[in-house]
Amino acid sequence: MMLTNWKRLMFAPDHFVPHDFVSHAPRDFALHVRRPAASSVTMPQHWMVKQEPTTYAWAQFVKDQGTAWTGVRNYAARLNLRAMKKGDLVFYYHSVVGKEVVGVAKVSRTAYPDPTADEEGWVCVDLVPVRPLASPVTLDTIKATPALKNMKLLRQSRLSVIPLTPEEYDCLLKLGNGDH
Repeated sequence: MMLTNWKRLMFAPDHFVPHDFVSHAPRDFALHVRRPAASSVTMPQHWMVKQEPTTYAWAQFVKDQGTAWTGVRNYAARLNLRAMKKGDLVFYYHSVVGKEVVGVAKVSRTAYPDPTADEEGWVCVDLVPVRPLASPVTLDTIKATPALKNMKLLRQSRLSVIPLTPEEYDCLLKLGNGDH
């Protein structure tokens, strides 16, 4: 006996169900098919945080051996803080004065309520320094590098917590190590 396509899929739980099969399947078809589970292993993500060096410079961050990244009051940046995972690598960018990436930090604690916030819902993460860059990467260098042309630092310049693609992270790291 030849099974119809939807019946074959119903007994193959590890397969993804194409949309056109579902539209022709019986109504209870979705109850019989298991979708592939989301992977419990996540790859580290990459980020950039911005801070005015006159307020909290990289040197002070290193001296303090880390800090709670508090005071973020932008909704998009808040979402980025919430998405950070322990172990994610983070570039430290001096904004306003200097305008350059100066070091690499790491998330040591995921999002928790920001103790400096007057309202609920605002979060912070803990960051620890990893290492300074051998050669700070200036904003002008970032703008002049074709691989970084779509970076959110350039597109959403007021955002203080910025996600980076793996390619952007690798490119910035090479530039910061003097590998031009």
